[in-house]
Amino acid sequence: MELVLIGLLGGLITGISPCILPVLPVIFLTGGAQSARIPQVDAIGADALRTGVAGSSSAAGAGAAGTTAVATKPARASAAQPSRWRPFLVIAGLVTSFTLVTLVGSLVLGALGLPQDVIRWIAMAVLVAIGIGLIVPRFAHVLERAFTWVPTRRVDNGGNGFGVGLALGAVFVPCAGPVLAAIIVAGSTGQIGVGTVLLTVSFAVGVAIPLLVFALAGRGVAERVKAFRRRERGLRIAAGVAMIALAIGLAFNLPQTLQRLVPDYTAQIQRDLTDNEEAQRALQLGGLVNEENEDLDQCTNGATELESCGTAPSIKGIESWFNTPGEQGIDLEELRGEVVLIDFWAYSCINCQRSIPHVVAWDETYRDLGLNVIGVHSPEYAFEKDEGNVRAGAEDFGITYPVALDNNLATWTNYRNRYWPAHYLIDASGTVRHIAFGEGNYEATESMIRELLVDADASVALPGETGIEDATPDVGSTTQETFLGTSKDVNYSGGDRYAPGEGTYTFPDSQAADSFALDGDWQLETQFATPAAAEARMRLDFHATEVRMVLAGSGTVTVSLDGGSEREIEVDGTPRSYGLFDDLDGERHVLDVTVGEGVEAYSFTFG
Repeated sequence: MELVLIGLLGGLITGISPCILPVLPVIFLTGGAQSARIPQVDAIGADALRTGVAGSSSAAGAGAAGTTAVATKPARASAAQPSRWRPFLVIAGLVTSFTLVTLVGSLVLGALGLPQDVIRWIAMAVLVAIGIGLIVPRFAHVLERAFTWVPTRRVDNGGNGFGVGLALGAVFVPCAGPVLAAIIVAGSTGQIGVGTVLLTVSFAVGVAIPLLVFALAGRGVAERVKAFRRRERGLRIAAGVAMIALAIGLAFNLPQTLQRLVPDYTAQIQRDLTDNEEAQRALQLGGLVNEENEDLDQCTNGATELESCGTAPSIKGIESWFNTPGEQGIDLEELRGEVVLIDFWAYSCINCQRSIPHVVAWDETYRDLGLNVIGVHSPEYAFEKDEGNVRAGAEDFGITYPVALDNNLATWTNYRNRYWPAHYLIDASGTVRHIAFGEGNYEATESMIRELLVDADASVALPGETGIEDATPDVGSTTQETFLGTSKDVNYSGGDRYAPGEGTYTFPDSQAADSFALDGDWQLETQFATPAAAEARMRLDFHATEVRMVLAGSGTVTVSLDGGSEREIEVDGTPRSYGLFDDLDGERHVLDVTVGEGVEAYSFTFG
C-alpha cells in the first residue's frame, strides 16, 4: 500500500508539471471536445442546412418526401452522437500503453534487436495519420479500408478514443523524478516484480487523473459554448492539427525546449515526497536497487583504501555526448583493461566547481597512462538540461574529457547516486573500487587512481601527484547554498510571504544570520527571482571566504559589502556563476545587491 500511495502521489504531482503541457491540447480536443453531445435542436438546424431547400425546388410530392427526410434526420444525428465514455477511454488507452512501454518496451525491443525509440516513432506516425484523417475525411476512409481485417475497423479518431490514447501513451514522456526513475530502471533492467507493476500502474493512474479532469473540462466547454457546438468540423480540424503538431514537436524534441523555458515547479514537491527513509525503502522494491547496482553498498563513502563493490553499473539513458570521437557514446565494456573515473556533476553547482579542478588535473596527468574520466552531467536546475549551457560550462572549467548529458537522471539513478559531485572509481576489470560523495578526500582518491593504474599496467611510469589545493570548506564554516526560487528557498528572512508571482517586499528591521531578504517589486519564479520593475534590491547576511551568484538574462547587478563602495557586474547570457567577493575572512558579512531589470537571480553560493 505504501508503494501504491507513493506511485499515485508521484503521478499526481507529475500530472500537473510543465512536461504535461504539450499533450493538453490533444487531450482537450480529442478526449474532451469531441465527446460533447450536440443538443438535438442544433442537430436539426445543422441537418436542415445540409439538406438545403430540396422541397422548394421540386414537385409537391418530392417536397413532401423532402420534408419527411428532414424530419427523420434528427433521429440519425442523435444516433451518431459521440460516446460519453470517450474521455475515459482516451485516458485508459494512454495509461495502458504508457505502462506497457515503460515496463516491457525496452526488453521486447532488445530481444527483437530493434532500436529503443522505434515504438515512439511508430506512435508519432499513427498520430500524424489520425490527424490527417481528422482534417481530410477521405483519408480516414482510406485508413478504414486498409484495416478491414480488424474487427472494429475504426482506426481513425472517430472511434471510442482508446486507440488515440494508446498512441499518446507510447509517446508520452513525463518529467523524470524519483518515482519514474525507479520505474525506468526496473523496466530497462528487467527487474519487474509485483512491486514494480503496482508502482507503475499507480503512477500512471496518478498522472491520468489531472488529464481526465482536463478532458472532461474540454467536453463541458464544448457543450456549453455555442461557438463550439456550431463548429463541429472546425473542432475536428483543430484536433487534427494539434495531433500533427504534437508529433512534429516530439520528433524535434520541442517539449524539452518548453521544459527549459518553463522550469519544473513540481521538482521540489517530488523530492519532498521521496526524500525520506520510508519512501526510499519502498522505492527500492520498485527498481532503484537492481542486479547492476546492488553491491554498491559494499563501498564506504570517502574510504582511504580500495574496496570491492561489484561490477560498475552501465551508463544509460544519455541524451547526448560531447568530447568523444564523433560525439558517440561510450560503453564501459569497451574500457575493460583501463581505469575509469565517473564524475557526477552539474555545471552551476558550487560544490562541483570546487571539485572539477581536481578531476581536470587527474585527467590531464593520467589520461595517457590508462585513466578514462567520464563526466556524467546530471542537472539540478531546468536550465542545466540545455546542451549549449553545459558545453559552455565545460569549456569554462577546461573540461576536455568525455561528457554525457544525463538529463533524465537515468545513469544517476542506475548508480543510486544522491550527491553533486560524486566520484566512482572503477578498476581495469570493471569493478567499482572506491566511491566519494561530495567535496574533499581528493588526496586519497588520487592515491587510489595511481594504485589502480599500476595494477592495470605494472610497467607504467607515474609522474608526481597533481598537488591541487583542497579548497573544501569545513562543515558549517560557510552559509549554506541559498536558492532564490520559491521551490527551494530555505533561509528567507523577510517578513513577507515568499510566494510565486509578483509582489512587493520590504527589508525587515532585523535580519537573521545566514539569511536573505528582498526589497521592492519582485517577480518570483520556482527557480529564480527577477525584478518586476526597473530594479529591485536584496540583502544577504552570510559568513564565508567567497560569495558568488548564479545569474542569467541581460542587465546590471550592483553589489556592495558591509556598506562599502559599490561595483557593477554585467550579466549577459545563459545562467552561470559570477564571482562577487573573495579573500574574505570567513566571518559574518552583509551583502547588498541591486538587481537590474532583465536579470534573473538563481542562487548565492559560498566558498
